[in-house]
Amino acid sequence: MSVPKKKRTKGSVKRRGSHFALKEKAGIKCSNCAASIMPHRACAKCGYYKGEKKVK
Repeated sequence: MSVPKKKRTKGSVKRRGSHFALKEKAGIKCSNCAASIMPHRACAKCGYYKGEKKVK
């Protein structure tokens, strides 16, 4: 196995890891009841998905 030629500094490690932060989840409004829902999911309150009743 190879060995790193130089030590990775603390600043270099932190700059590399700066992209690992959690991103905010995108929410949309339900077309029927205007509740906030996740994309590509049926609404938990009214059961509508893409304008049709899918969940009873």
